[in-house]
Amino acid sequence: MVVAENFRIAFKALRANKMRSVLTTLGIIIGVAAVIAVVSLVQGLQYVITKELQGVGATYVMVLPAQDDNRGPGIVARQVRLTWDDGRAILDQVPGIRLMTPLIGGRATVKYRDRQHDPDFVFGVNQNWPEVSNYTVDRGRFFSRLDLAERRKVAVIGPDIVDELLLGPDPVGRPIYVGNLPVTVIGVMEKRGVSLGTDIDNLVFVPFDTALALFGRSAADQVQLRLQTDSAEVVEQVKDEITRVLRVRHRIAEGQPDDFEVVLQDEILKTVGSILGSVTAVVGGVVGIALLVGGIGIMNIMLVSVTERTREIGVRKAVGARRQDVLVQFLIEAVTLSLVGGGLGVGLGFALGAGVAKALPGDWPAAHVPLWAVLLALGFSVLVGVFFGIYPAGKASRLDPIEALRYE
Repeated sequence: MVVAENFRIAFKALRANKMRSVLTTLGIIIGVAAVIAVVSLVQGLQYVITKELQGVGATYVMVLPAQDDNRGPGIVARQVRLTWDDGRAILDQVPGIRLMTPLIGGRATVKYRDRQHDPDFVFGVNQNWPEVSNYTVDRGRFFSRLDLAERRKVAVIGPDIVDELLLGPDPVGRPIYVGNLPVTVIGVMEKRGVSLGTDIDNLVFVPFDTALALFGRSAADQVQLRLQTDSAEVVEQVKDEITRVLRVRHRIAEGQPDDFEVVLQDEILKTVGSILGSVTAVVGGVVGIALLVGGIGIMNIMLVSVTERTREIGVRKAVGARRQDVLVQFLIEAVTLSLVGGGLGVGLGFALGAGVAKALPGDWPAAHVPLWAVLLALGFSVLVGVFFGIYPAGKASRLDPIEALRYE
C-alpha cells in the first residue's frame, strides 16, 4: 500500500509539471528511442536473413572462388579459377553429397515481340537447382537432365518477367530472347518477393551451357557451386573433403591459403549475427552517453524538487514519517520519471524504426522489436532512475524536520 501510494504521489508530481518532466526525461527518451530504432532495423534484417538461410536447410553448402588478396605492390593478381570440372571432381571423390548445381550469373535483357525488360539476374544452373535452393516451379516445369544433355534453348522465368513482357496467363511455350539467344519458356517460378535487395521474382534461369554461351567462356572459370549434403551430421566432413580435393586440383602448396571458400549455413548465420551484433553494440555505447545525460537531468530536477518540497518533507517527518519512508518516496519519483521516459522512448523508437524501414530504398524488412530489447531498455531506465535518484532521495531523507518546517 505504501509503495502504491508513493507511485500515486510520483505520477501526481509528474502531471503537475508536465513540461518540466518531459524536458527532464528528454535525454532518456532520445537514448532509448535510438536503441530501439536501431535494434528494430537490425533485428528485422537478421530475421529475414535467418529465415532465408534456414529455408534451404542446415545441409546447404556453398563453394565460391576466393579473391586473391595475398599480393604485394605492383604484383598482378593471380587469376582465381573455380570450374564445373572442379564440381564434378567433388561429386566423384567426396561422399555425403546428395545434390549439386553449378551457378553463374550475369545481366541480359529479355525480349518478347516489341517488349523488353531487364531482370535482376540471369542465372545458369542445372536441373538440381530447385531442390538445392528450395525454390520450386509454380507453372510448367524446370529443365531436366535431358534438356541439358541436348543443349536445348529453354528458360524458366520469374513471375515479374511474365508481367513485364505481357506473356499472358499461359506463358509456358512462349518464345523469348535472353540477350541475343532465342529460348522457349518452359516454366514460371513460385512467387517469393524481394530478399536482401534482390527481387527473387525478377530472375531468369537457363541451362548452365546456355549461360556459358550467353556470358562467354570466361564465365566458366568463375563458377559457384551450391550443394546439399545427405544430412546435417556430415556437413563438416563434406567441407573438409571438398577443401582437400580442391587444394589438390588447384595445386596449392602446404601452408598456402585456399583460392576458394567453402561456406556453411551456420557460418553465414554466425557471421551475420556477429556483424549486426557489433553494429548494435557500437550504437548502444554511443546511446549510453544520452542515458548518462538524461540521468544527470533527473538528478538535477530531483534536487530542485527536494528544495521546493522542503516544508512538505518537514511536515511528513513531524507526523511520524521515518527517514527510509522519505528516501523511498523520492527514489520512486526518480524511477517513475525515468521509467516514463523509457516507455516514451520505446514507443518513439519503434515508430522511428518502422518509418526508416519504409523509407529505405528497396524492400527493406519491416522493423522488428524483440521483447528482450524492450525489457532491456526499460530495465536500463529503472537503473538510471535508481542511480541518479539515490543522491537527491538521500538528501531529502536527511533533512532535519525542525529546519525543514522553518524553510520558506
